[in-house]
Amino acid sequence: MGQPVAFFEVVSTDAPRAQKFYAELFGWQVAADPAMGGYALVDTGAGEDAIGGGIGPAETPDEIGVKIYMRVDDLDSYLDRAEKLGGQRLQPPTDLPSGYGRIAVFKDPDGNAVGLWQ
Repeated sequence: MGQPVAFFEVVSTDAPRAQKFYAELFGWQVAADPAMGGYALVDTGAGEDAIGGGIGPAETPDEIGVKIYMRVDDLDSYLDRAEKLGGQRLQPPTDLPSGYGRIAVFKDPDGNAVGLWQ
């Protein structure tokens, strides 16, 4: 069985603009949290089993874009596997606040950033 998509993320140089854009375009509920640096969690309105999302500010120009996060059971083994297949680690395993798990990010051979979430 393959790994499911767990989360999507839109990262922008103007997060409030991006949050407003996607909320108005798709009718999403977007709730920015000042305690999270203006990062907003997204409810797409697709129901309880829908993929969650977030829209937030870019810390560097390289972060701008759309990223998917795949749910995995072992961040390190998937990062190792990605490197063996021609990928490159971008962000080592990092704990998320409030016990939301851990994430890591790699770049695929074409340069696309892909997140892993455990």
